[in-house]
Amino acid sequence: MLPLATAAQMKELDRRAIEERGVSSLDLMENAAHAVTQAVWELLNPPEDEFGPIGHGQSVVIVTNKKGAPPPTSEEQAQMDELRAIVESKNDDPTPRIAVFCGPGNNGGDGVAAARLLMGMGNCQVRAFFVGDRAKMTPDEKAMEDKLIAAGGCLEDFSVDMTSRETLEATMTFEQQKLLMWISTCDAMVDALFGIGLTRPVEGVFRTAVLQMQSQLGCPVVSCDVPSGVNADTGEVLGEAVRAKVTVTFTRGKPGLYSGPGAERAGEVRIVYIGIPHDLEYQMFRELPRLEVMHQPDSQLPLRPRNAHKGDFGKLFILAGSEGYTGAPVLAARAALRTGAGLVYLGVPREIYPIMAVKCDEAMPFPLPEDYSAILEKARGCDAALIGPGLGRATETEQLVLRLLSDLDIPVVLDADGINALCGHIDVLDRRTTLTVLTPHEGEFARLTGCALPVRDRPTAARDFAREHGCVLVLKGRGTVTAALDGSACINATGNPGMAKGGSGDVLAGMIAALLGQKHLRRERREGDNTPELVTAAVCFHGLAGDLCARKLGEYAMLPSDLIEALPEVLRQWTEEL
Repeated sequence: MLPLATAAQMKELDRRAIEERGVSSLDLMENAAHAVTQAVWELLNPPEDEFGPIGHGQSVVIVTNKKGAPPPTSEEQAQMDELRAIVESKNDDPTPRIAVFCGPGNNGGDGVAAARLLMGMGNCQVRAFFVGDRAKMTPDEKAMEDKLIAAGGCLEDFSVDMTSRETLEATMTFEQQKLLMWISTCDAMVDALFGIGLTRPVEGVFRTAVLQMQSQLGCPVVSCDVPSGVNADTGEVLGEAVRAKVTVTFTRGKPGLYSGPGAERAGEVRIVYIGIPHDLEYQMFRELPRLEVMHQPDSQLPLRPRNAHKGDFGKLFILAGSEGYTGAPVLAARAALRTGAGLVYLGVPREIYPIMAVKCDEAMPFPLPEDYSAILEKARGCDAALIGPGLGRATETEQLVLRLLSDLDIPVVLDADGINALCGHIDVLDRRTTLTVLTPHEGEFARLTGCALPVRDRPTAARDFAREHGCVLVLKGRGTVTAALDGSACINATGNPGMAKGGSGDVLAGMIAALLGQKHLRRERREGDNTPELVTAAVCFHGLAGDLCARKLGEYAMLPSDLIEALPEVLRQWTEEL
């Protein structure tokens, strides 16, 4: 797992490094620029076994005159010839063209420094554009501009303050037309407009610059720290946002690069060290709740004890299913068994029991008794319980869920309608003294909490809920967030859109319950509770299985049942060897 930091935390860390440790802010900026330059160079010079050099491949059409319009004047013709020459010169000279967009803050200074370094490579044409009010330029960025000028470059003003292309074409000057025409021929761009500080919608000339970086299809963008227009903490897109090919982020990853819409805009995220002392970073973050991102499991699963029997690997009680929803319990039970559960008892309504008896081979379905005490006794004899997949929302069903939550003293995973049963009865959750894991998607979370959709700050919302209600919360979606009772949280970076199909959540719920029920995976209390680690591992394995399915079957064709079939390969890879 890789540590993350919020915008406020990173600003404080930078301040301490500069003011308390004497780290040069210009050195930090220079180091950041080197990492950005390296990313651009790699995009322009891909390995030989790739599909060839990067080029945006977008044809530029110059309209001479509209049908029925009077012929152009000699001045208009000369201008069109000059615009055409910009395009034709690109055809004659294959030297890569790079546009660097720099805002007025220190993120812009990173871009100015990167422009100078790119010029120094000698095999590309680089133009750096300043966007915004020069009066707001920071001293460090001004120092980098002086270095750029000394190296033979300049920081041009980008003053195209319009975002409507129709209005733009009607009112922009010829110099602006030439500028945009040159940008349209670029092979790569650098986005250094805002960085981590943006919290309001992108407007005016900044929005125009963002739209320019968006509109050049096939022209890769390297963003400095965070794609401009993305909230670094939440991943929210603030009106418009750059869609980066690579985001070079500094010191620590930012939550918004992995959660919410920001994850789609970040592209490949590279976390680079730029010179902040490691011990200072450790001192600042050691007392704070952990916020991390997981690309792969933190450790391998231990070997199963050689002398164990099926009971040692967890007896799992599942309460699931209803008329019309017979797939969910089967998916959850099969996923639990594939994840290592020793015994799975599947309690279903009596009317669907015959279907379950035919569908289940390894799991043991049984019709729910009329007597509540018999159901409770069955559940109490297990090591963990999963309640909710396909359960339905009948009043008597919800009452059964609430009674079990009140009476069970084993770990319970609540999914789907198990979570819905808590709506208006959150006190039942608060009174539980044994572990509870909730796995809502955003709609279920909104019903449970009353929050608005979309959930804009997913990590904070999940952490607040877990702390307030003493549970582990798995807030599903792009960048699934697993939040623990102590306020720590992990954002999952595995998985893909092919998993967005009914039944995928049932598979995840079964996997979580299976890991929680296996005795050899649970640490003793004196060693610290490792429940959050097991839950995050299940989420990660789930995503890895999805990624494996996407590679083999494609995102359109893959099914939730395919996730279960992919688990053996994933789990074998992440299990210790003899």
